[in-house]
Amino acid sequence: MTSTDESTGIWETIRDAPVPVKALLVGVFVNKLGWFLQVFLVLFLTTSKGFTPVQAGTALGVYGGGSVIGLIIGGSLSDRVGPRAAVMISMFGMAGFVLAIAYVPSYTAVVVVVALAGAVGQFYRPASAALLTELTPKNRQVMIFAVYRLAMNLGTTAAPLIGAALVAVSWNLLFIGEAVAALAYAAVAIVALPKRSATAVEQTPDDQPSAGGYVAVLRDYKYVLFLLCMFINAAIYMQYLAVLPLHMKADGLSTWWYSAIVALNGFVVITCELLVTKVVQNRPARVVAMTGFVLLGGGLAFYALPGGLAIFVIGTLLWTLAEIIGGPTMFAYPGMAAPKPLLGRYVGSAHAMFGLGSALGPFLGVWVWNTSGSQVWVWCGLAGAIGVVLAYFGMTPTTAEDTSIDATPAAEPELVGGQDE
Repeated sequence: MTSTDESTGIWETIRDAPVPVKALLVGVFVNKLGWFLQVFLVLFLTTSKGFTPVQAGTALGVYGGGSVIGLIIGGSLSDRVGPRAAVMISMFGMAGFVLAIAYVPSYTAVVVVVALAGAVGQFYRPASAALLTELTPKNRQVMIFAVYRLAMNLGTTAAPLIGAALVAVSWNLLFIGEAVAALAYAAVAIVALPKRSATAVEQTPDDQPSAGGYVAVLRDYKYVLFLLCMFINAAIYMQYLAVLPLHMKADGLSTWWYSAIVALNGFVVITCELLVTKVVQNRPARVVAMTGFVLLGGGLAFYALPGGLAIFVIGTLLWTLAEIIGGPTMFAYPGMAAPKPLLGRYVGSAHAMFGLGSALGPFLGVWVWNTSGSQVWVWCGLAGAIGVVLAYFGMTPTTAEDTSIDATPAAEPELVGGQDE
């Protein structure tokens, strides 16, 4: 096609995507439909197992810590054995550990199994993102990541409702349901994802940065600045779950209004992200990310203004706009910046930093709220400004941004009949 707009349209991107990419989108959606553990873990441990709220909260924190470690391991695993094998290991392992949680006898055993479930269950994420990058033409990568995010968001939105229905029957059924969802994704990987020969994951003469694994990633100082962007993005983004409900309650607004604000964000993201991505995907990644940080920091800082409910609505719309403008580009960028032998590690490190920010952000935000009240939103605005600077210096323009002339897949893995090595 001669027109960039036509070649990177929503339906054109989905229609022309190779079978493995479509399979990944379906597999991730089905897997997220069974995303029950993190949502219901505290309730399960307190009501069914009889543990204290502190013990349950600790277990949830351990799950989050395991998830961050799993993302790092998953990136390395993807580079070493290939995305297909990494997805299979992740999903088979997750199914086993999730089922074990319902039956282990002691709190210590629960914590260990929860940590393993958090870690192994995240191996698939760098692998899936790496494979999307490898099999998608460069000029369509931002759009395909927007579709990928949509599949995850739809599944994640439906999962709590499905989980509540399963819990009404039996707690065991909840864990069986998540295991089945994981096995369904594993089946998709077995049937539809490409097997890769050793040459597809080994270093080539032109890809010297592969030496040293994650050490080589850290030597890319510009990419390290991008990793800090991911951390800041997640840390301040999570304040809508940590500090926003406290602020709205302090202002005398009911839980219903907070729920409506969160629902507004979800509705806009699900209905508008693909349309917005169609407009911004051909802009330089650095410019898109900087715009996202301006809107994210500005939207959160807007909460510091007086004005009641209207302030919360406007601020939420601003940072939601940041999410749908910057989100797909931020998660597609690691594939644009990575040398091929380190693709999984580049992707894994980005996901891990986002996960770390998601884990630490709520603690930091609530601490600042307890110390200085609504000034926490001013600090979020300042953090967003730092993100703008880091994105400017860290996100080097890549050849992937020249979409008018480069519409070939980023890397086409060799398909072989044997096992992944």
